[in-house]
Amino acid sequence: MIRILEKLHTQKEFLRFALVGICNTINYYILYLFFLELANIHYFISHWVATLISMVISYFLNVYFTYKTKPSWKSFFMFPLTQVVNMIVQAIFLAVFVEFIGISSVIAPFIAIILTVPITFVITRRVLN
Repeated sequence: MIRILEKLHTQKEFLRFALVGICNTINYYILYLFFLELANIHYFISHWVATLISMVISYFLNVYFTYKTKPSWKSFFMFPLTQVVNMIVQAIFLAVFVEFIGISSVIAPFIAIILTVPITFVITRRVLN
């Protein structure tokens, strides 16, 4: 019975995590397009800047909504460290999709994000819980 409750709790967390991820993806993509299209900044730099800004937003959404914990300086500073793997994998996917496969730099970030969601959930859960 305990395992069933733990599994249900994890599933609810993952659903909330996915909702936060959708919001964060929208935030990221708006920022990415702003830097890429309006500020005319190279797609790779646009990706990193948009990622860093959206990471701060993601931290607070995950703390308050996904995991329902209190923010702390420790988790705030650890949160970006947990995202480093995710950022690197996303950046690799982005570069491969744009440079080698020929996918548009406007669409490639979506594919990269979708592929890294499970990794991010596991890492984030361990840091914020």
